[in-house]
Amino acid sequence: MKVIDILSSIDLGGIALPEFQRGYVWNREQVRGLMHSLYRRYPVGSLLVWVTRPESEQTRGSGQLTTGAVRLLLDGQQRITTLYGIIRGRPPQFFEGNGQAFANLYFHLDDQSFEFYGPLKMKDNPLWINVTELMQNGVGLFISRLMQSSNFDHSNINTYINRLTAVENIKQIELHVEEVAGEDKTIDIVVDIFNRVNSGGTTLSKGDLALAKIGAEWPQARGAMNEQLKKWQARGFSFKLEWLLRCVNAVTTGKALFLYLAELKTPQFQQGLMETDALVDTLLDMVVSRLGLDNDRVLGSRYSIPLLARYLAQRGGTLTNRAERDQLLFWYIHTFLWGRYAGSTESVLTQDLTVIESPDGALERLIGQLRRNRGNLRLAPNDFGGWGRTNRFFPLLYMLTRVGHARDWASGTDLTSEASRPALELLSIFP
Repeated sequence: MKVIDILSSIDLGGIALPEFQRGYVWNREQVRGLMHSLYRRYPVGSLLVWVTRPESEQTRGSGQLTTGAVRLLLDGQQRITTLYGIIRGRPPQFFEGNGQAFANLYFHLDDQSFEFYGPLKMKDNPLWINVTELMQNGVGLFISRLMQSSNFDHSNINTYINRLTAVENIKQIELHVEEVAGEDKTIDIVVDIFNRVNSGGTTLSKGDLALAKIGAEWPQARGAMNEQLKKWQARGFSFKLEWLLRCVNAVTTGKALFLYLAELKTPQFQQGLMETDALVDTLLDMVVSRLGLDNDRVLGSRYSIPLLARYLAQRGGTLTNRAERDQLLFWYIHTFLWGRYAGSTESVLTQDLTVIESPDGALERLIGQLRRNRGNLRLAPNDFGGWGRTNRFFPLLYMLTRVGHARDWASGTDLTSEASRPALELLSIFP
């Protein structure tokens, strides 16, 4: 597929550039290296796309409507983003990163090198050609400028025409596009394919791919989720996009695997995101007010929250009474004491979500499963062995300080008071 056709397909929404977590990371040397290779017609590798069929007609790109399959570009994002920026003269719509990495690239007609603009070296020198201007206006404009220059050696005109044409024709280079298509190509399979193809580079997570598919259908998805994360960050709780996707998945589908999330239609995901936002707010309020775990350092098992959110969602966002609340929090505390989600998050979360699928007696079954896995849930003195804030029992001691009416050594202030919470200091003594 020709480079220019790939860029046009991006503008029309036929190819989507998913918003993976790392964004655009290339530097200027990598940009120059790519353009040098393309100019010399060296191989620059193939592209890998995942062919999906959107649930809605709105896809990422210029906002135009498209029908049929959407190709999510998985491998080759840095190369295509670079070419888009140089040829179009602007970053693509999804862009997050430093646009100066590919701005103001010039080509020298004599030594055939690519360099970024430097006024002392390039100003008023007709042999330095702005690559973006060439891509957009064609060879004729620059030949005319050269012919009008008093410093120009006309005997080189044919050589310069050939070199200008070679740069402009980078747009016409064919890049091999490898497609991953078919109903059997689930998120798990596509992630495995990508990570095998790209074994030497950054790995792709299932959350990345689920977000990519959602973002192809709803371009504002990442922004909406980031706003939620910023809100919780302001409260002292730092969460990641992948964690939020797990919460939405659990609330909306009752499942842990991201393949179920990717099957949601856009309105379902939007509704689930709004519902999850309210449920997480409720859970954080509960954990802070009842347990005193009021910041990120002592939150404990954050991957228990998708399960808690699902439990709350099954009951319309409210609990029956304080006893049910305390029983739910009892389970939550023991998940971080015994590292319930410290290993294989997806498999353990799948087990726990299955346990609460039937609402009647769900908490008893959940706690019973935890007790069976542990043998018992009793605490012993040696459980507190070791020291430091990384100890799993540190949040428990913090909690006991909050709910047990401990007092500040210097002032005698009750540490359960609202006023003291933001100023609570963690000293080096580990009681």
